[in-house]
Amino acid sequence: MALFDADAAGLLVFDPSSRLRIAASAGHHSGLLELLQLETGEGPCIEAARTGTAVSVPDIELSEARWPHFARAAVDVGYSAVHSIPLRVQRSVIGSLNLFRCAAGPFDLDDVAAARALADIATITITRQRTLDDAATTQAQLQAALDSRVAVEQAKGWIASRNRVDADAAFALLRDHARANGLPLAEVALAVTAGRITLGSPTPDR
Repeated sequence: MALFDADAAGLLVFDPSSRLRIAASAGHHSGLLELLQLETGEGPCIEAARTGTAVSVPDIELSEARWPHFARAAVDVGYSAVHSIPLRVQRSVIGSLNLFRCAAGPFDLDDVAAARALADIATITITRQRTLDDAATTQAQLQAALDSRVAVEQAKGWIASRNRVDADAAFALLRDHARANGLPLAEVALAVTAGRITLGSPTPDR
């Protein structure tokens, strides 16, 4: 990696259901190492994300007792050191940034500081994107609700005019047809205004 004395990097992020997922990976076999940790539930990257504490391993080969699956796999593909940094948003942790290096030994303090800065940038970017995604989802839901309301009101007017009934009676016809046929109210309303469904007058006791 150009910014650090590292040969590969990976990014794990919690999804909305609080399960860790691979968000990005760069470098030889880094994605496979991240996937292995997710499948086995062990490894420094997962530990950093779950505990919110940075995990630095200067010699992966010596950590086999702690993370047997990860240690063996990492050594097999040529990595000897790893440094995992939690992605923090105030008191919450949304994932971890993970650096892998082929040479054993502790990470340089300047590299650690730079990695922490990069982790902060990644955290801000991910959080902002999630906020935008949430806003877009909310807007879409509100628009769908508005469209449904408009469709229902148009259908009520159509039925009221055709059957010479008031708005409440027209709505009752819509609602009863939707319930009887297991259909969404808005779908019935659109079918009425399109002429695909014709609803008769309500019975006298209504």
